Amino acid sequence: MRAAPGAAGPRAVGKTGPVSTEEKPDAGEHAAGEHPGLEHDRDGTDDGAVDHHGALGDDVPDVPDADVPDADADAGARPMTPGVILLAATPIGDAGDAPPRLRRALAEADVVAAEDTRRLRALAARIGVRVTGRVLSFHEHNEGERAGDLVAAARDGGRVLVVSDAGMPSVSDPGYRLVRTATDAGVPVSVLPGPSAVLTALAISGLATDRFCFEGFVPRKGGDRARVLTALASEPRTMVFFESPHRLAATLTDMAAAFGPDRPAAVCRELTKTYEEVRRGGLAALADWAAERVRGEITLVVAGATPVAASVEDHVDRVVALADAGARLKDAAATVAAETGLGRRELYQAALERRAT
Repeated sequence: MRAAPGAAGPRAVGKTGPVSTEEKPDAGEHAAGEHPGLEHDRDGTDDGAVDHHGALGDDVPDVPDADVPDADADAGARPMTPGVILLAATPIGDAGDAPPRLRRALAEADVVAAEDTRRLRALAARIGVRVTGRVLSFHEHNEGERAGDLVAAARDGGRVLVVSDAGMPSVSDPGYRLVRTATDAGVPVSVLPGPSAVLTALAISGLATDRFCFEGFVPRKGGDRARVLTALASEPRTMVFFESPHRLAATLTDMAAAFGPDRPAAVCRELTKTYEEVRRGGLAALADWAAERVRGEITLVVAGATPVAASVEDHVDRVVALADAGARLKDAAATVAAETGLGRRELYQAALERRAT
């Protein structure tokens, strides 16, 4: 079983030190929500006007409570522009993170394309917005079909809003095909920025943030996953991944095999929610921890590879290789000197001696 709320988590000492954890007070088990890009049940229906006072069925996941804003609070937010498709970020956990501009857009849009229309209803109810435009399902299985309809609606002067279940559309979520279709048709696209699981996890991870890459979900099948991770083993930038809780342990185990057991990483769970938790440590230690039951939305941050310092002999080998490929030895030495900061004459002399042996 997972450690009880408030109890110390497992510790495993490696080069990166013990696994550490940060957990908000009174953490406990609760139903997992949706994560950007995670597979989930969708209703696949097209809805008309949505009344947030209506009943939300038991199958609709809970959305954290947020203070209902004053009606005038959104008055200063920029209104939607007719004839433009607007991609809007939605809260990744706490509905209170919904900005005034999102609330205004939801209220003004003529068409709202939502990854899951039930979740849109739940969010609108929590933030006190009545959606009066037409609500359409828009997910990975119908994006190609829907893109043309949404572009046509915008071309006719409609205010088109696109939202995903959490975070920014088109980032590990439907959206990029729509943007491409719209731009090809000359229909403008704009963005309403907001919460991001990628940036939130990166900021709280404690790992380098000056250079990073987002890798989304790794393949489900073990062989495919191992091949992808092996190709990333020498990636020097910090890497951010999404993963489902039931595959987390297997993914961490494969990462430990591909990147090394002591590669620093951070598992970020339930970001911005009441039971937010961050566990840091080496990949092998984190894999052991994840073997116990883990629930909730997971964003995984992994340190990049540490460059291995090449020896002077390696640089001399490169000079010789360039010369063997047709470059003048002096030019080859100058090239490697510029790349490494080593002395040109020293490289040239060492290469001469190497070729003489």
